[in-house]
Amino acid sequence: MPRADFYLIQKPRFREEPLMLVCELARKAYDANLWTLVLARDAAQAEALDELLWAFDEDAYIPHQIAGTDDEDALTPVLIARPDTDIPLRPLVINLRDAPVDGVFERVLEVVPADDSARGPLRERWKQYQARGLELKKYDM
Repeated sequence: MPRADFYLIQKPRFREEPLMLVCELARKAYDANLWTLVLARDAAQAEALDELLWAFDEDAYIPHQIAGTDDEDALTPVLIARPDTDIPLRPLVINLRDAPVDGVFERVLEVVPADDSARGPLRERWKQYQARGLELKKYDM
């Protein structure tokens, strides 16, 4: 059964830089050999995440790239997709966009900002995934 995991940002380090949580999730996915697609909100966020994945931990190497920048998308364990990129979903999707993920996947990770005004739409997204029959989990980060 497909699953949706909601990660609620709580810790100060993630409040200051929410993309750090995305880096941690991508590292865990890579360590577990899960090929991952990160759906960035816009091109600027995709670029920022690309840079942060190179620098967030000097002991971690996470092979990644922005989708569509060369011919190696199929060989790259972590792909970052801008909204204008048409890329097939992978078993694990980290969703940073404003809409729920449609399509076939095994698991979607939703990063929930610390900002209370942003949590309302994500509560609605929870209900949408629930209506589609996904197993739901919530984690405080």
